[in-house]
Amino acid sequence: MLTSSSTTVKKLPLKRRLCFLLKLVCFVSSVLIFCEFLIYYVVIFQCRWPNVKGEAHMSEKETSASVLKAIILADTHLLGEIKGHWLDKLRREWQMERSFQTALWLLQPDIVFILGDVFDEGKWSSPQAWADDVRRFQKMFRHSIFTELVALAGNHDIGFHYEMTTYKVNRFEKVFNFTSGKLITRKGINFVLVNSVAMEGDGCAVCRTSEAKLVALSHKLNCSLQKPNHSNKRCSDVERLPASEPILLQHYPLYRKSDAKCTGEDSAPPEEKNIPFKEKYDVLSQEASQKLLWWFQPRLILSGHTHSACEVLHAGKIPEISVPSFSWRNRNNPSFIMGSITPTDFSLQKCFLPFESRVFTIYCAAGALLVILVLAHVQLLTPPFYFAQRLISKHKAV
Repeated sequence: MLTSSSTTVKKLPLKRRLCFLLKLVCFVSSVLIFCEFLIYYVVIFQCRWPNVKGEAHMSEKETSASVLKAIILADTHLLGEIKGHWLDKLRREWQMERSFQTALWLLQPDIVFILGDVFDEGKWSSPQAWADDVRRFQKMFRHSIFTELVALAGNHDIGFHYEMTTYKVNRFEKVFNFTSGKLITRKGINFVLVNSVAMEGDGCAVCRTSEAKLVALSHKLNCSLQKPNHSNKRCSDVERLPASEPILLQHYPLYRKSDAKCTGEDSAPPEEKNIPFKEKYDVLSQEASQKLLWWFQPRLILSGHTHSACEVLHAGKIPEISVPSFSWRNRNNPSFIMGSITPTDFSLQKCFLPFESRVFTIYCAAGALLVILVLAHVQLLTPPFYFAQRLISKHKAV
């Protein structure tokens, strides 16, 4: 009997230690699951598709048939083998994958546009490195057959103008089925895809081909916007497109002096806003910008490249939205644009992703709490309750 009692007493500390260890594992697992999975659902669940005029009076079936739901993101910059540290790749690519997959599951868009700089080292990556980067991209941005994904070329995908070659352009086009001057028409809405790197205006081979396609497409769109009874010999043999003013999609923004007039929490930092932009490097040249505006008279322009948000008006009436980077590597508060678009109208809404600093704060707070619990368990740190109890007992003794 005495032997059995002593054995029970010896087993108690072990049971307590195992129980405490189990609690720690549950605590750590809960923090990891929240920070690496659930937080994306919590944050993106708050985003809502914006309404366009007349949508409130439509049935759900009519809305689905006439309103195109588009997600627009930019500058994912998947790291390559040269500059990409494995930890940086793991952390930032996981963030983008979870953000994208969560957004697809919760928001169910019809189409997703990526406005260039899909890769960080496409401008100099070897064939093997390129194939590896493409494989990782296809895993991260996988999507169902009900969602279309369209990616545009940026300077990091094919190089700046002086680095751009036909080989690099063809390599990108082969993977993403992208060509400059390509028209995508969905639900009667015309989207014009522009290779803005090829808008240098110096007559290079890629530039000449790109501009020729844009001019031909401009002619088609302008003819399609004319009334059927309007007599114009130049349009007599032209294929008719939906009579909808186009939306221009490109990597470089149109020309603007700087980000000085940009506002919002995800605009450029105050110390960078007044730095003048360099034409053909930060933004398109004034000449190229005027050409695109004149050729297409777009109702909306969407661009990336700067990694920060900005909204400007061109010619006093044409809005351009610069979409911030989608990656924590480029900013603490990445986001994407949600657009509800019809042939005659559009409405845009920004959806922020989890802030990297907030996730880091949660981990730090959880780590500090974990240290306190461990120290208290091994009695290196006296819990406040017992500390107060000892003070009271000493006071009574006196």
